[in-house]
Amino acid sequence: MARYALRRLLFLVPTLVGMSILIFAMVRLLPGDVVDAMFTGDSGATASAKQAVRKALGLADPLPVQYLKFVGGVVTGSLGQSLTSGEPVATIMTRAIPITVELAVLAAVTATVVGIPLGVVSAVRPNTSLDFAARVGGLIGLSVPNFWFATLALLATSLFLHWIPPVTWIPPWQDLFGNLQQMAIPALAISVYLMATVMRMTRASMLEVLRQDYIRTARAKGAPSRSVMFRHALRNSLIPVITVIGFQVGTLIGGATIVEVIFGLPGMGYTLVQGIFSRDYTVIQFAALFLASVFVVVNLLVDLLYGVLDPRIEQA
Repeated sequence: MARYALRRLLFLVPTLVGMSILIFAMVRLLPGDVVDAMFTGDSGATASAKQAVRKALGLADPLPVQYLKFVGGVVTGSLGQSLTSGEPVATIMTRAIPITVELAVLAAVTATVVGIPLGVVSAVRPNTSLDFAARVGGLIGLSVPNFWFATLALLATSLFLHWIPPVTWIPPWQDLFGNLQQMAIPALAISVYLMATVMRMTRASMLEVLRQDYIRTARAKGAPSRSVMFRHALRNSLIPVITVIGFQVGTLIGGATIVEVIFGLPGMGYTLVQGIFSRDYTVIQFAALFLASVFVVVNLLVDLLYGVLDPRIEQA
């Protein structure tokens, strides 16, 4: 297991380097820069004045020099300052990361806890009313955009329950109940798509596994039905389900952007969007690299779980 984990860890280095180059290049391809955003509406600004500001911000340096500064900041933890507000980027990230992480974790846990049992029940009792209801619900979950669900949920709670979530984020270490109240609807809105995907994937995988010879053999030997379902069938069905959950983490984080805006949560997605609007290169680069790194690390964990669920993968 240690060798398997080490091989997967070694893949992280070229992946992260490639992502940093791609993010740096794509940010520079955005039309205009932070200086153009600063002088918007100022018709008296001269080209020399703009160039002086670019030089002061380090944007006049050659691109390789700017990239090395960016990578050096990542390695040393010196993320620099926002080009628009002057606030340290580390402070901005520290304030935004917990919100998005909590939102994604709550959404993933909700989707997993609800989706897997529904998929198992639907597979064990195919073509029943429960199976039909689960499949229709899954199809609706795949079709409904999360921002529409979030807006509808916010309207429903405000009009019928006369309750609006607090605008200012409540840290869980200060008020856990208030925090869960605030994050419940956004997390549910983000989790609907993943919940439907997990349910459908679990059902399809379980149906395929239940037809295998070793399941029939276990039943012929007199193994309890619960043991056959959970020890043999479900465990072998979880590999594609875990793959879906791992790859959908990026979707959760991306979907959190609009939901954060709707509910006024200043998370990473909201911060990244604001940085793009203002062409704040330092904020965009570090925020995008963090989100990409989370996606890569989660998929690394998925690979490691493969080795736990199926030892044959570790030995391959």
